[in-house]
Amino acid sequence: MLGSLVGPGKVEGENSMASPLHGGLPEPASSQSIRSELSGSAGNVVQARDVSGGVHFHEATPSLQARPAQLPGDVSGFVNRAHQLQSLDGMVAGDDAGEPGALRVAMVVGTAGVGKTSLAVHWAHRIRSRFPGGQLYVNLHGYDPVPPVPPADVLARFLRALGIPLERIPPGEDERAALFRSAVADRKVLVILDNAATAGQIWPLLPGDGSSLVVITSRTRLSGLAVRIGAHRVSVETLSQAESIELLRAVLSRYRVGDDETELAELARLCAYLPLALRIAAERAAARPRMPLRELIADLRDEPGLWDALSAEDTHGPAEAEAVRTVFHWSYRALSPEAARLFRLLGLQPGSDFGLPAAAALAELPAVQARRLLDTLAGAHLLEECGHNRYQFHDLLRAYALDQAQREEPEENRQEALRRVLAWYLHAAATAAHASVGVYRLPVALEPLPETINVPVFDDGKAAITWYEAERENLTTAVHAAAHARMHRIAWQIPAVLTPIIVDREPADTWLPAQREALAAARRSGERYGEAITLENLGIAHRHLYHLPEAAEALSAALAAYDDVHDTLGQMRCANGLGVVHLFARRLDMAVAGFEHAARLATEHGDQQAYAGAFTRNIAWALLERGDLQHAEPLLHQALGLLRAAGEPLEEAEALTLMAALYRRQERLAQARAVAEQALAMAGEAEGTLFEALALLELGRIAVAQGENGEALGHLHQAAALFQRIGRADLQAAVWDTTGEAYRGLGRWQEAADFSHRAAIEHRTRADRWSLALSLADLAAAQAQLQDATGALTNRREAIELLTAFTDPIATAKRAELERDT
Repeated sequence: MLGSLVGPGKVEGENSMASPLHGGLPEPASSQSIRSELSGSAGNVVQARDVSGGVHFHEATPSLQARPAQLPGDVSGFVNRAHQLQSLDGMVAGDDAGEPGALRVAMVVGTAGVGKTSLAVHWAHRIRSRFPGGQLYVNLHGYDPVPPVPPADVLARFLRALGIPLERIPPGEDERAALFRSAVADRKVLVILDNAATAGQIWPLLPGDGSSLVVITSRTRLSGLAVRIGAHRVSVETLSQAESIELLRAVLSRYRVGDDETELAELARLCAYLPLALRIAAERAAARPRMPLRELIADLRDEPGLWDALSAEDTHGPAEAEAVRTVFHWSYRALSPEAARLFRLLGLQPGSDFGLPAAAALAELPAVQARRLLDTLAGAHLLEECGHNRYQFHDLLRAYALDQAQREEPEENRQEALRRVLAWYLHAAATAAHASVGVYRLPVALEPLPETINVPVFDDGKAAITWYEAERENLTTAVHAAAHARMHRIAWQIPAVLTPIIVDREPADTWLPAQREALAAARRSGERYGEAITLENLGIAHRHLYHLPEAAEALSAALAAYDDVHDTLGQMRCANGLGVVHLFARRLDMAVAGFEHAARLATEHGDQQAYAGAFTRNIAWALLERGDLQHAEPLLHQALGLLRAAGEPLEEAEALTLMAALYRRQERLAQARAVAEQALAMAGEAEGTLFEALALLELGRIAVAQGENGEALGHLHQAAALFQRIGRADLQAAVWDTTGEAYRGLGRWQEAADFSHRAAIEHRTRADRWSLALSLADLAAAQAQLQDATGALTNRREAIELLTAFTDPIATAKRAELERDT
């Protein structure tokens, strides 16, 4: 993968399957390090020379295997809400006997702190056995100080939880929403959408049928949902006095006895009958079991200037908010100075939840002391523990903590604390990226971190990726927080150090907003090197999205920036990346020029043998696409020598697969088969699933060329399964193209048409005009044999129109062939 190539394309009118995995990554990593996500073995090649019933590509459907269980823990001591629970139970009564029908949505609405989430989660635990497809949960943070979670990000999380491979997750919100509806269709999944502020956050996250159930919590009534889809609204009001007393007794029962009913009623009134405030007040009373309740009540009443609003007749709105704030302040003042300081500093934390190490860095505390203080805050219900050593705020408490920080912490202290935690995220991200790939791949002089702050250590790549996935939202938010606080170096460095993880594990648009913010930050700081790195990352992301003009623009700008700072490695990566973009667009001469530039830089650098071999191979790849076999062959031999000397078996296996494709073009089919089998064996020994699949695909093409179409189907079946395993839908489409060709060779025209049509759909989705044109031409050929003259003519004409955009000899010959048939 050093040279950005993942497989040889077909030529002379064959469909190109070359599509770089990520391209243009920095410093060479060892073969072992770059195989972390591609391990696996194809095993023995299936020999299927005599096929009577056909080979069926039964793809495993990950969404039918994964069973997410994302519900937060149930609320301890849940009381009351019998009427609301009964109303919600009615939505699933007789559920097992009925047929899936209209979409079912429950909306739990009410004021802040009234217990909407507690009710929704408690009910979800009661009914989860009715939803064997699993439970999905997300806090949309519609009312948090941090930005709400975009629907596209939520959909990506849900699709991953449902077992959809990374590469199958499309970039756009609409496309992800459509895939989500397909993934949960008829599955009976329970979806909890917590803290929604607007209907716009909800619409893309709704399933398409009534087999699943959606539960939404919101402070607003979301009337549009109720009107358009008949959502069942359950209003959660403040508790009655009796219910409030019952909740207080439930919390206090293990700590206090004999509290007077009248005093409990007064405490409930001062808490405005809101569960959040009641639990905090009860926890304060439980922590002082010997103090008379009347003294606690007097203390609460003494909060200055906060109780006038409670005399209003209206018990909703401002009065409730004031009551909650007063209870918060009452509990906050009871904290030790150390716990109070940590609480208010946590309001500066960039994300919605956080781990113990981040909290320790924020307050510059030893982990042992930070854990003790966090436990104190959680025990006072000022924080919620949401996992092992992970915590989160209720949105009201988050806002209150931030307000206290702004009131009590000098600006200098706030800035120092924020810089500490953002720098901690930066250094932790760099460590995770290093552990995930085995080598630190982008040279970045990190923003310094105080010596007192500890950076996590990861035992292996799996632990690093687990950390990254838990902190993804915090990391993207940290980029925006750093830019807003004018900490520009941190802003551009976070995505820069995460490049190896982002490129290999994320849908290409996941980090685009943060990367754009990073680019602006690098420019504001005047750091040309940071600008170069960020432009390169943007170019890679755009290329993965098949936004080729944007990719070319970003990579060209990155190349110029690297030239300004005399960074040869950066220049060669970008030159190679531009070559890949041109190859995608089938600007073959420009692709060759880009690869030659990269190879020349690698040779001049003196110690970049692996890069030089990979880039030389890429030149041969482009020449092969152009049909220039005479010049491609010696370059492939040269590339093989360089890669073998560099000890890069997977890169060598890829070059061997290209060599097999060249021999096939020269009709040296026995040599082609031998070389492809050598590539397959080498990739299997190095545990390179992607490269095994590429070799299997080439073996399938060779078998077709030999007229062994049944055998070809066996190779292609295995290749498709491996591409599906690693989530390469684009390369699966290349397999379907060749499968259609094999079925044409068998005279099985309907199967041939089906596979060509399937490939065309995928190529159209990616806006790959060249591959789409060739798939449509293949489809037209099969349709002609099926006596579908109209379909054949329509697809042939579209293929001709698409091919007019390409001027190379192979494209010109293919267009002329189709025009003759038309």
